[in-house]
Amino acid sequence: MKRPDRSYAAARAARAFLLVAFVLTALAGCTLETKHIGDTRDDGPGGPLPSNPDTIADARPRSEPLNPGANSPYTILGRKYVPYQSLTPYRARGIASWYGRKFHGKPTSSGERYDMYAMTAAHTILPIPSYARVTNLSNGRSVVVRVNDRGPFHSERIIDLSYAAAYKLGYVNAGSASVEVEAILPRGSAAAREPRALRPV
Repeated sequence: MKRPDRSYAAARAARAFLLVAFVLTALAGCTLETKHIGDTRDDGPGGPLPSNPDTIADARPRSEPLNPGANSPYTILGRKYVPYQSLTPYRARGIASWYGRKFHGKPTSSGERYDMYAMTAAHTILPIPSYARVTNLSNGRSVVVRVNDRGPFHSERIIDLSYAAAYKLGYVNAGSASVEVEAILPRGSAAAREPRALRPV
């Protein structure tokens, strides 16, 4: 009886190992796939721009139920993140980046499709969905965005904005900017009355 070729057996074993590893990772449900790390190289507008991007309106804060699946603790690139489980005072300064055509139309962490011409943002720990005011510290421009995605997974950056939001803040060409991010909380809520000290990044 002819013995199986050793190289063939090794290949089958390798495939079986990879399949088991994939299943275990999927079942664990605690590690997110790296979507974007806040790198705008080779990125840019996808297709024709709106006729007047300056007229794109800011996101309008409204009461929305939080997305349980998008607010669970997760690990990515070896770092663990624990998102807020409720609307919480948050204010921090750091670097903002933006993402565009590479992700246009693709699912975000909320399950919604990313629209680079909407006023949205990705943040590592702010609740999904929630709203935040982002101010460009170099020119004073400010926008309101809806957080519906996770990122940027880059040690020096605190928020990843849509192309539209970055355009309105005036840093599309530069790729990044120093900003202040402040969570927008419902008026009259207990969280809104808490002090909003700058959070260390």
